[in-house]
Amino acid sequence: MGETIAIMNQKGGCGKTTTAVNLSASLAIMGKSVLIVDMDPQANLTTSFGINKLKLENTVYSAISGEISVKKAIIPVKDNNKLNNNLFILPSNNSLSGLEIELSKLPKYHMVLKGLLSSVKNLFDYIFIDLPPSLGIITINGLVASDSVIIPIQSEYYALEGVADLINTINLVEERLKSPSPIKGIVLTLYDSRTRLGREVYSELKKYFGNKEYIFKTVIPRNIKLAEAPSYGKPGIIYDEDSIGTKSYLKLAEEFLRLKSK
Repeated sequence: MGETIAIMNQKGGCGKTTTAVNLSASLAIMGKSVLIVDMDPQANLTTSFGINKLKLENTVYSAISGEISVKKAIIPVKDNNKLNNNLFILPSNNSLSGLEIELSKLPKYHMVLKGLLSSVKNLFDYIFIDLPPSLGIITINGLVASDSVIIPIQSEYYALEGVADLINTINLVEERLKSPSPIKGIVLTLYDSRTRLGREVYSELKKYFGNKEYIFKTVIPRNIKLAEAPSYGKPGIIYDEDSIGTKSYLKLAEEFLRLKSK
């Protein structure tokens, strides 16, 4: 059975969706079968793969609401032949925006996404869940459905602000809902080694967490090609395989797989 991993941070602009897109695509290139689930009503992940969210009929919301089966909502990503036909998406659009209110009325609201994905978990090596930048009911569902968590943290002055709240939420889900989601790793994004600020944030990150095993050694640089790729509906490895950003995510995928094998 595959591993389900939530990619989360309650702060926007940290490279969360960029990490979800490019880590999953890198693993697909390496021969792993990957499903990526867009649980953000903004649907940035969906559009990053060249899918017109305004024309979508079958979405993760359609599957959650019982209109269709989850298997029917899953589609191969654009240019999947270049990704060894290994990458699939459970897409989203703004129909997901009312989900938190609907879930809050259910007695086992926190188990909905886990139940949905249980029927397809054995079809993939990895399922990544791209969560919204909030700590609400959708995020709780993502944590309960996940075996572990990856946290992207941007190389900015306020990078560590709110991290304590994030860790607290993960711990509360584990304690109160009896659903452990250990931190698989923290990845530093938007990193510029030329700046003193970038180096200081990296140093503070290591001090904050103490245990360096938490932190991926691979850092993701600020890179124009990674920023451009979503507007072309492609992951970095398809848009520009030689860019420093693409190569960094390939290195992160290699480190991810080494971590898995330990």
